[in-house]
Amino acid sequence: MKMNIGEYAFLAGVVIAILAGLAMLTGGWVAIVLVLLGIIVGLLNISAKETMPFLLASVTLLLAGSAGLEKLPLVGAFIGPIMANIVAFVAPAAVIIALKTVFDLAKKK
Repeated sequence: MKMNIGEYAFLAGVVIAILAGLAMLTGGWVAIVLVLLGIIVGLLNISAKETMPFLLASVTLLLAGSAGLEKLPLVGAFIGPIMANIVAFVAPAAVIIALKTVFDLAKKK
């Protein structure tokens, strides 16, 4: 089965977010790559039918990323950077999808 660019961008974003987080890399080039991949996912990968589940999952991930999970004993040192990278990846996609949704709602009236 053939995958499109948006699907590759999504898989790459998740893998980079996790691997860079495990290597304790956040910000800098990692954040730039994740933001660019998030923009690609937001523009190419989310259909109208997937909008609400994606936005709900995005809000959940963004809240979890700001919950202070890095303070958990033993695993927090790894979870914190991973969640920071996931937030850098998901936030741009969520903004694009939310804007698309607002424009679609405005067009209907």
